[in-house]
Amino acid sequence: MDLTYTAEEEEFRARLRRWLARALPALPPRPSPDDWPGRRAYDLGWQRMLHDAGYAGLHWPVDAGGRGATPTQHLIFLEETERAGAPYVGANFVGLLHAGPTIAAEGTAAQRARWLPPVLRGEEVWCQGFSEPGAGSDLAALRTRARRDGDDYVVSGSKIWTSHAEVADWCELLVRTDAEAPRHKGISWLAMPMDAPGITVRPLRTLAGSTEFAEVFLDDVRVPVANRVGAENDGWRVTMVTLSFERGTAFVGEVVACRRVLGELARAARENGRWDDAVLRRRLGRLNAEFRALWRLTQWNVSESARTGGVPGVGGSVFKLRYSQARQSLYDAAAEVLGAAALELSAEWTLDRLSSLSYTIAAGTSQIQRNIVAERILGLPKGR
Repeated sequence: MDLTYTAEEEEFRARLRRWLARALPALPPRPSPDDWPGRRAYDLGWQRMLHDAGYAGLHWPVDAGGRGATPTQHLIFLEETERAGAPYVGANFVGLLHAGPTIAAEGTAAQRARWLPPVLRGEEVWCQGFSEPGAGSDLAALRTRARRDGDDYVVSGSKIWTSHAEVADWCELLVRTDAEAPRHKGISWLAMPMDAPGITVRPLRTLAGSTEFAEVFLDDVRVPVANRVGAENDGWRVTMVTLSFERGTAFVGEVVACRRVLGELARAARENGRWDDAVLRRRLGRLNAEFRALWRLTQWNVSESARTGGVPGVGGSVFKLRYSQARQSLYDAAAEVLGAAALELSAEWTLDRLSSLSYTIAAGTSQIQRNIVAERILGLPKGR
């Protein structure tokens, strides 16, 4: 891709900066990290502001309710909102970054019309029901069953690590619709309303003390067949579309955030005398090079996504693999630079430090990403 900015793109950046300067001071105070109803309202309120200003779904296709922005405009938006300290997508991340793009790519016209506008307007929240207690990283081993009964599927089973289930309106749900088919052939992708009878949500408390994940128990939950995205038993292919968004473009805003944190660490090291340590300077310099390279890879992945119809390719696994390790290394370095002072910083910093430990597991473990890179990029045989 062309990494220079055109006059039109610089004008887009300037307009966005002016809008952010007006919009951000009007935001209410951020709610407490453990106030999930409050966080939902805050995050959706910000999404509504983006929608009303014409920035919601900036890079989504026009026929999906987006603005059809260029990859460069999308990246400018991410850079500027992060640098201005704008809120992250928060509780709406599954709808905006996973389920919404999947429905835009694979859904029918009726499904796109029903589910995409409320996501963009900040009216509905989605959660992800993929992982299961007995399946681990082997997603194809899922056992939640969906039995066809007229115009409904009757779903029974359980899910775990279901992001934001406690405040979600909808769940992107993977179910087994053919128990006799090979593992990857009998799966379907459903949109399940979270207020349906038979759903029990049990929050899970993380190492950081937060409860954004939950166990979800499904006891004969009826989901309309019309809520299936893609053909019956073709859910594995649709899931690969979802995961390509999750690994390929969902983390791009976080790369900008990590570069900002790295700059703050360099300033802190100069102020507290740690900058005199040549080993530490080399470490921070290496991290700077790492995140600059990740940003270039991000630009390539986003451009490739636009070129291939909006669905990221396997380059997302390369990004996810390197980013997960780089983020952990960044916060390890932060602990070294700040020392005991790190314990006196905000709860948000502490949560970021602890959450970095999960990135080699979330959105597909690093072992899974290595397998994808080996098989689909390098052409190596599958492991036995």
